[in-house]
Amino acid sequence: MAIKEILKYPKNEAALRRKCEPIHGMDRKAKRLIQDLKDTLAGHSNGVGLAAPQIGAHLRVVIVQLGSAEQSGETRRNFTALVNPLILEADRQRRDFDGCLSFPGLFGETVRPHYIRLSGLDEQGEPFERVFEGFDAVVVHHEIDHLDGVLFIDRIERMQDLYRLEKDPSGKSIRVPVSSILSREIQPGNAGKPGLVRSSGSKDPSRDAASSTPIKPNRK
Repeated sequence: MAIKEILKYPKNEAALRRKCEPIHGMDRKAKRLIQDLKDTLAGHSNGVGLAAPQIGAHLRVVIVQLGSAEQSGETRRNFTALVNPLILEADRQRRDFDGCLSFPGLFGETVRPHYIRLSGLDEQGEPFERVFEGFDAVVVHHEIDHLDGVLFIDRIERMQDLYRLEKDPSGKSIRVPVSSILSREIQPGNAGKPGLVRSSGSKDPSRDAASSTPIKPNRK
């Protein structure tokens, strides 16, 4: 079992921004990379997908946890490898949860397709063409973005769509927009005070959390 270190933003931004090369043949090295990705993701309970560049391998391989929106516990441990994935069709664009193991504690809402048809190779090197729908399509699209150096923060359209989680006085988790946190932290007397709940993973940890007070959109 080889659990690799996951590269973090902004420290490893250059590596995360680097575009990946296709796999040429499912040799021992490629199979070991897939197993390393599975082992690493299995070690992060909130993760639902991982791309090779996130562990420093710039090859076009991702693994995803399909059905993650409905599953929990040990049933989440069945991972699917996508090698040299190529999106053939993308549709049903809408806003949904987004997050990334390379951005621990940071979450957001982005617009992504909820229908994807793609081709590629499975982990045995066999070609396939497959359709992904709903949140599965969101996860697949997010991971394929990584292969082209695109990060989820690049798809944030409004500052208030980017948030962290905090605890209210009753101990309940609430979403607090990053814009609100920044405004609070620049108030006199707040410099250097930590106020963010640290968590990691790309599975939405706040589906049952109350929303924070809405703020007006930032005007460009």
